[in-house]
Amino acid sequence: MLLNLLNPLVFFKISSLKATIVLLSILLIKSNLLRLKGGIIGGLFALLLLSGIIASTTVALGSLAYAYRLRTKSNLDDNQIKDLETISV
Repeated sequence: MLLNLLNPLVFFKISSLKATIVLLSILLIKSNLLRLKGGIIGGLFALLLLSGIIASTTVALGSLAYAYRLRTKSNLDDNQIKDLETISV
């Protein structure tokens, strides 16, 4: 079966096939770029959430350590006051 390239219908069939292939290629590239962009945005959002969790945990642990240090310091001061004797004049 030989194709007659001079026949206008064959020319339109081939050109429409080329246009369809170009259109589908553009759509495929666009969907891949959108998927990549969504992955990057999702990764940055997850990194933001993770850094927020780490920061809040650090602040909570720091406040607990500070409260423990204040409590032990006040307990030492209380013990020193109890160990002192009164002076009678």
